[in-house]
Amino acid sequence: MALWRHLPLLLLPGLLAAQEGLPAKGFENFYNLDYDAAIAEFEKEIAAKPADPEPYNHLAQALLYRELYHLGALESELVTGANPFLRRAKVEPKAENMKRFDDAIASAMQRAQSRIDRNPNDTRALYALGAAYGLRGTCGFLVRKTYLDALRDATSARKLCNRVVELAPQFIDARMMQGAHDYIVSGLPFYMRFVGFLSGIKGDKEGGIRTLQLVAQKGENNKMDAQVLLGVAYRREKRPQDALPLLAQMTARYPRNYLFRLEQSQMYADLGDKDKAVAVLDEVERLKRAGAPGYERISWEKLAYIKGNLRFWYDDFDIAIEQLKVATAKANDLDLNTSVMAWLRLGQSYDMKKQHALAKPAYEAAVRTAPQSDAAKEARRYASSGYVRDYTKEP
Repeated sequence: MALWRHLPLLLLPGLLAAQEGLPAKGFENFYNLDYDAAIAEFEKEIAAKPADPEPYNHLAQALLYRELYHLGALESELVTGANPFLRRAKVEPKAENMKRFDDAIASAMQRAQSRIDRNPNDTRALYALGAAYGLRGTCGFLVRKTYLDALRDATSARKLCNRVVELAPQFIDARMMQGAHDYIVSGLPFYMRFVGFLSGIKGDKEGGIRTLQLVAQKGENNKMDAQVLLGVAYRREKRPQDALPLLAQMTARYPRNYLFRLEQSQMYADLGDKDKAVAVLDEVERLKRAGAPGYERISWEKLAYIKGNLRFWYDDFDIAIEQLKVATAKANDLDLNTSVMAWLRLGQSYDMKKQHALAKPAYEAAVRTAPQSDAAKEARRYASSGYVRDYTKEP
């Protein structure tokens, strides 16, 4: 159902509360993918401000995104541009981590609601409550697969952010939820816009992008999130030239986050600039070999898949096969999305070299890896009929 494919972006915005003072170091670590360090900082923030709902949201967000990173969800959205992601049983979230997340959300909601009960127009409390609903909804969709509950939470978050904007139009950060929802709902099929939870959101693609641009330029606490969401939107709208300046800014600001460089490579590829796309990946490899902080998090097999995939689309099949063989050599150590795609691309690369006898075992491995995935469905077809590139279609 198309709605579920779009829901992650519907839920992600509006998650961050204030990032001033004490939690600044926590968010520095957060955006550099160092979630353990971020969690430790946010726990210190809670100890310093136990009655404030926002520190609990900060902790919940770090706990959730650590799980999403381990599951491969962040890469499936940002790097591959695909919402749905697969996960292996061995990386299912641990019960104790989910309980910790639930406890933090409950604490944030209770403290925010207590303040709202005393003052219904407390914009910080309203925003904190909306952030808690947004986080719980994201967890419901991406981790727990409770889709209807996730939609309810997304709608509650939207309404609370709307109320904040009504009370305080200068509260730019609260507009991010509106912008992202308007953008996503505008792309949903007509009948889905009348789903009960979305009935109050008309959808406005260009208006949504303008709102995200406003938050990215003038927001205080959500500036970074708005930039990430704009990057996703620009990619979906085939506007890589607009995404690249944002990615350059984010890479400079958070140099330990290798995902931003991987996305830069993809944007150059979308522009048809093979040399720059390859150069970015070569720089990632250089940084990893040099032991640059943060680059130990990307495995050699993952990087090999990304390089092989890029070469596949540029018809450099010999190089693609060399890299994809490295990736598939330890396929079980990769996230499930990457593993199944590495086998599929390896088979397709062999087929493009008229070597179907070598391609077929790769397709069969893709099917075994994730039998119900879209990639496996393609692999079944190619195993029998072979793969032929349709050059009239863009990759």
